[in-house]
Amino acid sequence: MTALEELLAVMATLRDPERGCPWDREQDFRSIVPHTLEEAYEVADAMECGDRPAMRDELGDLLFQVVFYAQIAREEGSFDFDAIARGVVDKLIRRHPHVFGERRETSAATQRATWEAIKAEERAARMDGDQPPSALDDVPLALPALTRSRKLQSRAARVGFDWPEAHHVVDKVREELAELEEAMADTPWDQTHIHEEMGDLLLACVNLSRQLGVDPEQALRDGNRKFERRFRGLEGILADAGEDPESVDFQRLEAAYQQAKASDRGS
Repeated sequence: MTALEELLAVMATLRDPERGCPWDREQDFRSIVPHTLEEAYEVADAMECGDRPAMRDELGDLLFQVVFYAQIAREEGSFDFDAIARGVVDKLIRRHPHVFGERRETSAATQRATWEAIKAEERAARMDGDQPPSALDDVPLALPALTRSRKLQSRAARVGFDWPEAHHVVDKVREELAELEEAMADTPWDQTHIHEEMGDLLLACVNLSRQLGVDPEQALRDGNRKFERRFRGLEGILADAGEDPESVDFQRLEAAYQQAKASDRGS
């Protein structure tokens, strides 16, 4: 028995109506989605840390989520793990005609264009005949907002709805920031208006990151990690001076942060 076959057997046992685990038996497709998302982020965290043992463990946990879905589907008679694997094999072969077929691509850019054209054909084939196809079809709502925004804007760009150069998007960011500042000038603040303008500003920032070839989700994750590292440095600087962050004013906090920032850059 292969390790994968054993994993499938373990999953079937966990779901067994008589001797399985009560928690596992209670789960359905919807109830395990939050766990799947959590496991995917734990994989990403292990990758960012470069921790190979953790990567192995977290990828195993993510694979278990797929096996869990497959077992539930097998019990209801809709599909099983083999059907999932066969589906992805067929899809990869279909989307790589330059590898598995007659077609030959001359660059990564032309290969990407072929990939997207094939995906568009697949989306059109899945669409309800009563609904007109859209370039924005099948961008999942459950994606993190930054990632979904980038995907939506990338789809729009493929049909020509895009700024020709990145500096035009910088101008758009400035325009949206000015509109947010105008909303903030109202007294009292109209939170609905501010909310809308903040969304427009974030959308423009995501567009700029896409133009610059930067993944906004990853950039923000890296920015969060950098802020956390420097803020912990701030706390260390204050502790060495016998000070508490909650008992000093903002100017002292900012000075300590700048000191931590300089030290972080130096290292």
